[in-house]
Amino acid sequence: MTTVANRADDRRKKVVEGAVALFERDGYHATNMLGVAEAAGLAKPTLYHYFTGKQEILFNIHEEFIDLLLAKYESRRGAALSAAEELRALMVDTFEVMDTHRGHIRVFFENYRELSETDKRTIRSKRDRYQQIVEATLIRGMGNGEFRKLDPKLTSLALLGMCNWAFHWYQPGGMLTGQEISSLFFDLAMSGLGE
Repeated sequence: MTTVANRADDRRKKVVEGAVALFERDGYHATNMLGVAEAAGLAKPTLYHYFTGKQEILFNIHEEFIDLLLAKYESRRGAALSAAEELRALMVDTFEVMDTHRGHIRVFFENYRELSETDKRTIRSKRDRYQQIVEATLIRGMGNGEFRKLDPKLTSLALLGMCNWAFHWYQPGGMLTGQEISSLFFDLAMSGLGE
């Protein structure tokens, strides 16, 4: 029974990987289920055993990306990190996900409006939660003197934008690693945040 479930999970992952590559290369609207099936090495009717359509695949891509970021944060809970250490870790997380799920991040930011209203609410709720984590980290650091006092919401949006926008130009295996870039971004942020 477990091997059947594992095989189904593996096939779903292959479908998502194929769809991510097609959405990234051709765009969401130009991609059809036949192309996704071919990219996953499946017959089109078999594809529908795993996903009901492009909308469900798109939602899966969005959810996988945001859940991965939230899981990285959750894995550090209880580690007693300072606000600065947590902020650095949150910035590193984004680049680590760009390394492992490059296509996901592009689809996440460029195809959000293609989700159904119900799916948008689900993803928006998770996005908001992630922003609240960044905001709470800033508030904690501002409260204990690690950071100077700034508008935490605006600052969280600026930091998230700085990291998230990097998917347009960041190349895994380029001159700088994601770790090096996130460290540079953290230093830039601290120059503006530090007392």
